[in-house]
Amino acid sequence: MTRPRIRVAAYAIRHRPGPELLVFDHVGLPQAGTQIPAGGVQPGETPEQAVLREVFEETGLRTASVVGRLGVDDKPHPDTGRPRSTTYLHLHVPATTADAWNHEVCGDGDDAGLAFACRFLPLPLTRPLADDQDAWLARIDPRWATTTHDRQ
Repeated sequence: MTRPRIRVAAYAIRHRPGPELLVFDHVGLPQAGTQIPAGGVQPGETPEQAVLREVFEETGLRTASVVGRLGVDDKPHPDTGRPRSTTYLHLHVPATTADAWNHEVCGDGDDAGLAFACRFLPLPLTRPLADDQDAWLARIDPRWATTTHDRQ
């Protein structure tokens, strides 16, 4: 049996005045869909350390702080079918964070060097995120559940 890839995903929320979720799109690759910061956990990292690193690598933000863990989603990768286990975490982002910016991904992951267009979307979302990444938003606030994702 193949061991799952251990991952984290960030629900980075700012309040201005209502709640908004940090998302990004791949510049020049719209078929990738709108996503939240996420990626693999490195050896020796806690999920909290990994999610802060991923947020920095994928968006450039250093001001996010972890509020808590929401849950673990065990499902295969949508394209490869390889097993993965993703811990979703709730993060706080200061209200003074810019509304939108472009960022070149840093780090040593497969996405290093890609350009991401980062922005905040008001909650609740009007459209689902890529790869069902919005499925755990209701764990923060039940009003943020999308109609296609009702996990409790």
